[in-house]
Amino acid sequence: MNDTTQSQAIELNSKIPIEPIPAEDLDLDRGIERSRDYLLSRQYPEGYWVEELESNSTITAELIFFMHITGRLDPVKQEKFAKDLLKKQRTDGSWTLYYGGPCDINSTVECYLALKMAGYSADHPALVKAREAVFANGGIKKTRVFTKIFLAMFGQISWEVPPAVPVEFVLFPNWLPINIYEISSWSRGTVVPLSVVCAHQPVHALEPEQGIQELFTENDRDLDFHPDGHLFSSWRNFFIYNDRFVKFIGQSPWKPWRKMALKKAEQWILEHQEDEGDFGGIQPAMLNSLLALHLLGYSHDHPAIVKGMEAVDRFLIDRGDHITFQACVSPLWDTSISCNALLDSGLPEDHPALIKAAEWMVKKQVVKRGDWQVKNPEAEPGGWAFEFFNELYPDNDDTAEILIALHRIAVPDHRWKLKECERATAWLLTMQSKNGGWGAFDIDNDKEVLNEVPFADHKALLDPPTADVTGRILWCLGRLGFKREHPRVKRALEFVKSLQEPDGCWWGRWGVNYIYGTFLVLNGLNSMGEDMGLPAMQKAVTWLGEHQNPDGGWGETCESYAKPELRGQGTSTASQTAWALLGLLAAGAASHPAAKKGVEFLLQRQNEKGTWWEDEFTGTGFPQHFFIKYHMYQDFFPLMALSRYRNAMRKGFEENSQ
Repeated sequence: MNDTTQSQAIELNSKIPIEPIPAEDLDLDRGIERSRDYLLSRQYPEGYWVEELESNSTITAELIFFMHITGRLDPVKQEKFAKDLLKKQRTDGSWTLYYGGPCDINSTVECYLALKMAGYSADHPALVKAREAVFANGGIKKTRVFTKIFLAMFGQISWEVPPAVPVEFVLFPNWLPINIYEISSWSRGTVVPLSVVCAHQPVHALEPEQGIQELFTENDRDLDFHPDGHLFSSWRNFFIYNDRFVKFIGQSPWKPWRKMALKKAEQWILEHQEDEGDFGGIQPAMLNSLLALHLLGYSHDHPAIVKGMEAVDRFLIDRGDHITFQACVSPLWDTSISCNALLDSGLPEDHPALIKAAEWMVKKQVVKRGDWQVKNPEAEPGGWAFEFFNELYPDNDDTAEILIALHRIAVPDHRWKLKECERATAWLLTMQSKNGGWGAFDIDNDKEVLNEVPFADHKALLDPPTADVTGRILWCLGRLGFKREHPRVKRALEFVKSLQEPDGCWWGRWGVNYIYGTFLVLNGLNSMGEDMGLPAMQKAVTWLGEHQNPDGGWGETCESYAKPELRGQGTSTASQTAWALLGLLAAGAASHPAAKKGVEFLLQRQNEKGTWWEDEFTGTGFPQHFFIKYHMYQDFFPLMALSRYRNAMRKGFEENSQ
């Protein structure tokens, strides 16, 4: 298998009923061995690990939209996509953002429209129930900007309703306070092509039976965004009035900069396509870019379109009767954490599986400049991305995890490893923001005012430094021998300490949620030699202990982003239990009663294959708006936690025996 067959590298673990193991039969060594053997069995011949990255159903619904508007309708695929949507519909008729979550009005409206376009009638039982869910949860009026743009594309509402996304935005020079490089990498890759789409305002006419006018009520007559005060009363109101002005100007036939802007946007899109066809490694950027090129007149057989469609196909998982479309793929992430878990379990550092993984990861190192260079022009490239193909957007989080793994693996020739690791470390250090923290992809991408722009209603237009990413990088730097006195380390330590919540935990940006943030910060602080006996550290230990569930596990609902009072609360999961254990271990609390209970929880729920199963989503894309279930989190994090617990207990036994 090679990297161009991503869809072949995805296979679901079977959900196996769990028979609790009696406490007296629990065997930590055996549990670790079984988990390690299972993880080794999942490695691909090329050396990497990867499993499904599961998200919400809008990802698949929007592929149905894309096929229709670009003239690529494949009836067989469309029916398989529709069946995938139906399989994920909840009993109340809605679709949700994550397992066990409430109705998501955007997902429900988009899935409803996709099913109608796929030929399902309004009186189909699934659509009757979906319609009831839409009405019960606020209707069309409550949908997000992106959903309204899709509705406009298919003539269900006027293009006057969605906020303006002026293509002229790409002409703003980088020295202006507002330009495309002041928004996050994922927003940039999505918004630039979307601005081309909005400039064309395409309307793909649907047959009456394909439309969704039955979803509209009296409440949906006025779908516009309304200010709640005068022009300068708030940034939100300022941007709403500005949006109205931009729309008014846009109605004029005189658009002196439009042609130039469209040409610049077209050039930007083409320059941001990977040689393998991917755009930013994520579904929104890929589909929007291909749609923009389609509207600009590119034919189906144009090389950029052909390669782009090949990239889309690599994100598909065909399960026979239905097809799922992934929002992204995570091979470098899955591979690096798998390596670190296996090393923790005692696998020899020169094991062939680890050598092969190290060689594969090094081949994927990014050695070309990307968007990060706009704010970091002097740095030389050297990081790693998240996906198979995404050289323009290396990821600080992935780079740190990969560096930890490479530092530990004993490759036969240490010279090349040393060279590549030094290059990656140098790049990573230059990516530190002014406040001492690291974001995921960019430096100082933190102008909060931009999240008030009307089309940014998901509040994820930025990539600010966060405690969890900074915690992992501190973890990495400690492993590499950096000391607390290093200027960049000192600033990073001050940054994460300043973000500790009053009750002792840390918020997690990229994992759900406070359990994730707390685990990573504690590991980062421990790696840098911080005194874990200090009151602030012990406060975090107390917080973890207080949020352990009666069954011995830990869990946290995705709802904790919207309702922080739910932090640390939720159904116990294998991955979140592992994070809590790893946090306790980093804080020197291996003998804490909660740690032993957590270990018992994991051992009791290990299945016959040697791994675990969890339905819950424990990964975060955009807090409150997009969540992820990484199917390998249930494989490698429990192995890492059990192994480190064993290592800590053995170390304590040895010290007490001296």
